[in-house]
Amino acid sequence: MHYEGNIFRPPSEANSILLQITTGCSHNKCTFCGMYKGSRFSIKDDATIMADIDFAAQHCRRQHRLFLCDGDALILPQKRLVPILAAIRAKLPWVTRVGTYANTKSIRRKTVEELAELRELGLKIAYMGLESGDDKVLTAINKGSDSARMIDMGRNIRAAGIKLSITVILGIAGIEGSRRHARESGRVLTAIDPEYVGALSLMLTPGTSLHNQWEQGTFSLPGPREMLEELQIMIRHTDLSKGLFHANHASNYLPIKARLPRDKEATLRLLDRALAGDVDLRPEYMRGL
Repeated sequence: MHYEGNIFRPPSEANSILLQITTGCSHNKCTFCGMYKGSRFSIKDDATIMADIDFAAQHCRRQHRLFLCDGDALILPQKRLVPILAAIRAKLPWVTRVGTYANTKSIRRKTVEELAELRELGLKIAYMGLESGDDKVLTAINKGSDSARMIDMGRNIRAAGIKLSITVILGIAGIEGSRRHARESGRVLTAIDPEYVGALSLMLTPGTSLHNQWEQGTFSLPGPREMLEELQIMIRHTDLSKGLFHANHASNYLPIKARLPRDKEATLRLLDRALAGDVDLRPEYMRGL
C-alpha cells in the first residue's frame, strides 16, 4: 500500500483495510488538532489508488471493512469517487462496509442524491467531527462551520441512508463556556439524530493553537469533575430516537456506553455516583489519544 504521512482512522475502524485516497485535511485549521499539521492536502492519483485496491485484493481477504483515508476523502469529486467505490465492490466483494471522515465542506459539495449513489456503492458510514454545538465555540476553535450547517449536513448524510457517527469534545469550551457548550451540543445532536455519538475528553497537543492559548493562560482546561458535569449536561439535553452514545475513548475519565433513550436515566445516575466519588475514574497516566 502506498501510504504518505501519518494515517489516522476512527477507533471502530481498527481492523479495516486503510485505503489512502487523499493526504492531510482540506481544512486543517482547527485550533485543537495537530493530526495533519505536517501534511499538505492532496488527492492521490487514480493509478496509485487502483494499485492499492489490487494489493488489498491479494493481501487483505480477511478484512470485511474498508476505511477511506485521510481526513477528508469525501471531498473527492463524484466522478472520481464513484469509480473508486465501484472498484472496491468489484475487486473486494467480501468488504461489507466502506467508511470515511466527512466535514460540512465535503458534504455540502454533494447532493443527497449523490450521497445516496455512494451509499449504493458501499459507503455505509461517515464520521463527522461536530466538536461542539455552540457557535461561539465553533468560531473560537476555527472549525469552519456553524451549528446550523452542521445540522443541515448531518441530516443530508442521514437522508442518503449513510450511517452517521458524530464526535463531540468535552472540555473544548474551557471552564467558562462548559455548560453552554454541553447544552448546545445536546441540542445539535438531537436535531441531527445520528446513529452514533462519540464523546472524547480534550487532551491538549503541543504545537497546536489551543495548547499555546493554555500555556499563555487564555484557555482554562476543565478538570475531571468539570468534564463529568459537562458530559452529564450534554446527555441530559440529548434525545436520540435510537442511537448509541459512547464516552469510552481512552481520553475519558469514565467509560460510558449508552443506548438512548433506553439507558439515559441510568447513565445520568451513574454520572451522579461518579461526581459523588462513588465510582473510580480512569487515572491520568492511563488516558490517551
